[in-house]
Amino acid sequence: MRKDQLPDDIETLKRLVIEQASALHSERLLVEKLKLQIARLRRMQFGRSSERHDAQIAQLELIVEELESNLPPQDETAPSEPAGEPDKTKNQAARKPLPDHLPRETEEQAPACGCPHCGSVLRRMGEDVSEHIEYIPEHFKVVRTVRPKMSCPKCSAVVQAPAPSRPIPKSIAGAGLLAHVAVSKFLDHLPLYRQSEIYARQGLDLQRSTMAGWIGAISKLVEPLVDELGRYVVAGHKIHADDTPVPVLDPGRGTTKTGRLWVYVRDDRPAASKDPPAAWYRYTPTREGVHPRAHLAKFQGILQADGFSGFNGLYDSGRIREAGCWAHARRKFYELFEANHSPVAKEALDRIQALYAIEEPIRGKQPAQRAATRQREAAPLLADLECWLRATLATVSVKSELASAINYALKRWEALTRYSQDGSIEIDNNAAERALKGPVLGRKNWLFAGSHDGGERAAAMYSLLETAKLNGIDPEAYLRQVLQRIPDLPVSRVAELLPWNMLANNEELRKAA
Repeated sequence: MRKDQLPDDIETLKRLVIEQASALHSERLLVEKLKLQIARLRRMQFGRSSERHDAQIAQLELIVEELESNLPPQDETAPSEPAGEPDKTKNQAARKPLPDHLPRETEEQAPACGCPHCGSVLRRMGEDVSEHIEYIPEHFKVVRTVRPKMSCPKCSAVVQAPAPSRPIPKSIAGAGLLAHVAVSKFLDHLPLYRQSEIYARQGLDLQRSTMAGWIGAISKLVEPLVDELGRYVVAGHKIHADDTPVPVLDPGRGTTKTGRLWVYVRDDRPAASKDPPAAWYRYTPTREGVHPRAHLAKFQGILQADGFSGFNGLYDSGRIREAGCWAHARRKFYELFEANHSPVAKEALDRIQALYAIEEPIRGKQPAQRAATRQREAAPLLADLECWLRATLATVSVKSELASAINYALKRWEALTRYSQDGSIEIDNNAAERALKGPVLGRKNWLFAGSHDGGERAAAMYSLLETAKLNGIDPEAYLRQVLQRIPDLPVSRVAELLPWNMLANNEELRKAA
């Protein structure tokens, strides 16, 4: 709940705090219960049922991973080296020191030379030291931040540079390590429990629960940037849209439901546009049409999508015009041909392929040139194809799969042929389908649990990482720089962190691109 959504009266606030504390306590108990179940299964996994136990363990690990991402981040600051004696009165568990075998890099944050009060030269009286783990591609290192304490001999003022901001306060993770964990989870499809095992082999003890807290924290941190990315996408004149199912588990009942991950892609490069491409992902618990209507409430232009009925309400006002997808229409004939080598399906495929052959030479050309070519070459083929489809439909059983494939195309004929009149429209919706390939490949490695927060985290991360890829930028290098800058950046300037804005005057990202 955001600050602007909180109630004003104290009693209601107290009740909300109690309810939240109770919910967190229940989730922690559930995590401990599931961990115990995992431990029992590990003891049982050697035997005839080994493969079944392995699958159960993997699923439970994913459930615990998502539940732990919902919990507040723990204070995991590495031990510091204070100038004086440590305060032994504090009842606080000792934290493990960071591994000695990792290389150290010292960064000194010194105050200005002169005393801010009287201008005298400062003298060193001590220092505060903190450590965090950073990940440089292919290796870890420990960064020691030293902040000397300086005193003024004239007026006795004590001066020290402020501690540098970190993406997650009091965390041992630097921006590079956080980016690496996130990219490994969402793009490389490595669940956190597997990452923990990999890091352990390198002598680094990073618990799954710790990394789960990191994922939750950075997802919150980048929310304003993801919102800005969404505003950029819906400001375009054409959007590609698609969705895919994702598994959602109710841990209390042990049943799996189906949520949806939606993607909205702005990419007009095939029509010679210089506007940078972007992909904006949204998660919803159902596939109801109310969700795309909410996502696209401020959009006005052309929506290129498949024939999902949930999009239909968007076209009623005329504010949004529908463009169809020939890849979807073709797929139905392709499945028929693969199943029984139907000669009718083969002819439909050949006719559609002739339409695609016209597209390749005009890819990257101006919209006017594309429209002129399509009107000259594609429009006659489309007219012939419509006549052939209607004639063929009259000769086949109305209940046949072939009739279903033909009807799919004819019922959407206006949307399917709109591209031939408008050079800014594509022949298909492959831009959105490509943007969902990563989530589709990775969804078996994450399982959203309970509150759907996991789905919203995935949508935020995919929005930034896939948009970086669309712009030819290494997503890990991009996310690292975002996490380095966003803690100190006012929300009003968050657009500076969009990938194409970061690319300007940025040698590291230009090399990655």
